[in-house]
Amino acid sequence: MAVKVGDTAPDFTLTSQTGASVSLKDFRGQKNVIVYFYPKDDTPGCTAEACAFRDSYEVFKDAGAEVIGISEDSQQSHEKFASKYQLPFTLLSDTGNKVRQLYGVPATMWIMPGRVTYVIDKQGVVKHIFDSMLDFKAHVSEAQKTLEAIKS
Repeated sequence: MAVKVGDTAPDFTLTSQTGASVSLKDFRGQKNVIVYFYPKDDTPGCTAEACAFRDSYEVFKDAGAEVIGISEDSQQSHEKFASKYQLPFTLLSDTGNKVRQLYGVPATMWIMPGRVTYVIDKQGVVKHIFDSMLDFKAHVSEAQKTLEAIKS
């Protein structure tokens, strides 16, 4: 069953590019969280999306939000990807796509893992979901617009 706007975001614990365990519940009551699912490290679209989040990372931090990217790539793959593009945010390894399935992120053409961004407020409630395989930078602008709305 897919997560919808207004739902409490399902908690998860995954391994980051540094080897640390990161849980969504760790941010509850402290920060808004942008969780974006993407297909694969170091591919053209995923690199464009990650770099767009990187380039706006200070805006997200200033808005009291944390950015987390999730794919099924390994910790080592994430480590290389983050280093290569100087990504300042957390990348989590969802081997087996368990969290992707938990959130109900659809596959594209039943093959490629989808590209979906969730904006989750400090209380853990999903405030916005944006699903676009090809409009990489819109994931960033949609998340920024939602954070502005949450603040006001």
